[in-house]
Amino acid sequence: MFSKPCEELANYVEFYSQSALDNSVQHIKNEFSSVKMFPSWTPTFYINLGSPYYIDLKQTRYHIKGDEDVLLLRNEDVTRHKLPSDNIFTVKFNPGGLEAVLNINQVPIINKIINLNHILPWQLIQKIKQPVSFEERVESIQSYLLETYTKVSNKDYYLKIVNDCIGEYQASGMQLNTSKVAEKLFITSKSINRYFNRVIGIPPKNYFSILRGRIALTAFINDRESFIAPDYGYYDLNHFRKDAVNFTGQRVTKY
Repeated sequence: MFSKPCEELANYVEFYSQSALDNSVQHIKNEFSSVKMFPSWTPTFYINLGSPYYIDLKQTRYHIKGDEDVLLLRNEDVTRHKLPSDNIFTVKFNPGGLEAVLNINQVPIINKIINLNHILPWQLIQKIKQPVSFEERVESIQSYLLETYTKVSNKDYYLKIVNDCIGEYQASGMQLNTSKVAEKLFITSKSINRYFNRVIGIPPKNYFSILRGRIALTAFINDRESFIAPDYGYYDLNHFRKDAVNFTGQRVTKY
């Protein structure tokens, strides 16, 4: 189950979601034991409404207890091992969104799993864990995020520039390099590199590559017959295939 954020938070929160526990999903979860999540540099809350599970991060396996809730930054491949009893409520932020809404910079949490009790009030987490509907959980967390967002003073100038750069890159059909993006926004490449490292924790060239890879792979999987690699900033199909291998470790030819 998914829900989009309200208009005030749309630039910072990508979505709210919760495990669906109907029979069809139970059947799928009995077949697949894990889900691999590729890099997106998106901070995400995982509030556990069900059973314990495991997360693999940087060749280390973490046991997330049934009453444990975590914050995770997907700065590289992350594997979550699933169970049929999984029931997790998530809040996925856009890159830099955690800082804009909660005044927490995402750079220090790279390659870490953070206990969510250090981020959110205990009372709020317990309210979300109550046996209520998905919509009520969204309302609870969104009300809190809106309240904190309005209190964050001195909205980050760097975040605005980063968002403008990402928007310019996507608007060009992912055809522009970092220098061209900088030129469009009348700033230097050096400044863009500093802003991206300050807000997201990664140079713009690397982030643009991840963004392009995710968007192109989604389009390829959805409609292989009409997929045109140059539409996503690739020289040709072979260029896309090589990038897909670097991104996922798998060859797209297998599909």
